[in-house]
Amino acid sequence: MVTVQDIQGRLAVSPQVARVMGTPRRKSTAGRIGPATPTRSARRDRLHVQNIRTPPPSRAGSTAGANTTPASSPRHSINVAPSVTSSTAFTQSPRRAIIEKRNADVFVKHRLGVAGVSPGGGGKRGRVKERMYDRFVPSQEAIDRASSQFNMRDTTDRSQLKIMEPETLAFQEQVAKACGVALDKRILAFNAEAPLASRQELKTSWNRPLRNPNSTMNKRRVTKDPERILDAPGLLDDYYLNLMDWSTTNVLAIALQNTVYLWNGTTGDATVMCQNKHDDVYVSSLQWAPDGSHLAVGLSGGEIEIWSLESMKKMRTMRGRASRVGVLAWNSGSLSSGAADGSIWNHDVRSANHRSGTLMVHESDVCGLKWRPDGAFLASGGNDNRVVIWDARSSVPKHNKTDHTAAVKALAWCPWQLNTLASGGGTHDRKVHFWNVATGGKNASVDTGSQVTSVIWSTEYKEFFTAHGFPNHHLAIWKYPSLTKIGDLEGHESRVLHSAISPDGQTVATGASDENLKFWKIWEARKRTGKCAKGTSIEDELVNATRRLAIR
Repeated sequence: MVTVQDIQGRLAVSPQVARVMGTPRRKSTAGRIGPATPTRSARRDRLHVQNIRTPPPSRAGSTAGANTTPASSPRHSINVAPSVTSSTAFTQSPRRAIIEKRNADVFVKHRLGVAGVSPGGGGKRGRVKERMYDRFVPSQEAIDRASSQFNMRDTTDRSQLKIMEPETLAFQEQVAKACGVALDKRILAFNAEAPLASRQELKTSWNRPLRNPNSTMNKRRVTKDPERILDAPGLLDDYYLNLMDWSTTNVLAIALQNTVYLWNGTTGDATVMCQNKHDDVYVSSLQWAPDGSHLAVGLSGGEIEIWSLESMKKMRTMRGRASRVGVLAWNSGSLSSGAADGSIWNHDVRSANHRSGTLMVHESDVCGLKWRPDGAFLASGGNDNRVVIWDARSSVPKHNKTDHTAAVKALAWCPWQLNTLASGGGTHDRKVHFWNVATGGKNASVDTGSQVTSVIWSTEYKEFFTAHGFPNHHLAIWKYPSLTKIGDLEGHESRVLHSAISPDGQTVATGASDENLKFWKIWEARKRTGKCAKGTSIEDELVNATRRLAIR
């Protein structure tokens, strides 16, 4: 016969049942291995979970017991632990209890989301603390992004997978832990997948132009090879001389030692204009008059001769200098000359007393001289590395620039910006500076990498051309004001000393010390409309427009 004491000895009795039965409440023996005191491992393996359901009992056939506290308890905790009765028939081994407790812990962690396990600092003997989170409230600490991404992309049918044995699963977990990988993560994966092809709307694709206006297809192409090559035997290899010029009547003049040759660009015929009878005197400079009717020839002895193209005869000789005349520049009916002594003379070719003025600033050879198209300013460059800008109404320089570090021979006024002057330096400078005559400041500069022997502006495009000597002996085309290089032309074997542009503004002739004269098609002519189409040059139109603005 089973008595109440026997029931109380075998089962855990709640306080309510104990009061009804009239017996004092006895402590539960659940989780004990035997009648002795509970072991330390069994006491530590209990897991307290808040506000959750009790997991189902293990399939091993063990009897799971639980002690529930009253509903009024503030913690509402449930003790999940393997229950063992005091009877010998229900006694379990310590190993079985530990295994069942571990399985229960794993179940709770997977179902409820235990964020992590960290050693407890406040417990006894290093008791383990487990941080629990609500499975309905996300937490950044509890989220494993790699595992979540793997599970979202995993399309395996879980119903067809075989359930592994606990021993096999434990073995795989140990191997994965030793290898430093996780079972629910991909071992090999790219950082990012290739982006999907975006389908463009037909309206957008059909409305855009077929060609990009800034593409290389629309860039102007420059011919790399010269159109014509002529022999120029006897061309002096001297940087400080100016021995070639192209007239407005399409006649090219070039000096070979003491002889001046004329080449007609229309017919292609070459003739001799003049020849000096003295062998020790050579031609050092020449320049066509603005209308192309007369040619000024400077000699190494200091004389300047004026020759007529129509009669092919010498009109007059202007003497007075003791050094060679290296450069000449016309301004309507007057002529300016620069000599090796650093002086600049203004000559009136119609007067018997031809010397009308003297400009003295340079301390060495004057090798560059250019009048502005409207005749308001004169620019000079010399071997003293100076660029001097003179006002036509004064003998005092308006601007004196010393930015160059070598001799300045290349000078050119911009035809569509009359206040802009370009100057190029020699071997040790290799730069082209752009000056504003109105303010006296420097607009920009570019390093060409070689000795600059000449600068030519285009009348059709916002571009300029440069000829170079040491060390590359090449030709270059640049954009202005961006100063980006369009291209290089290579054809001479030695330094290019002289260059001249045709009257139509398309072809540039270059003469080098390799005794070759080459013609390059640099710019293409554009269709002109209005006044320019009637035969008036663009340079004349710009000059007239500037004069009209000055009058207003």
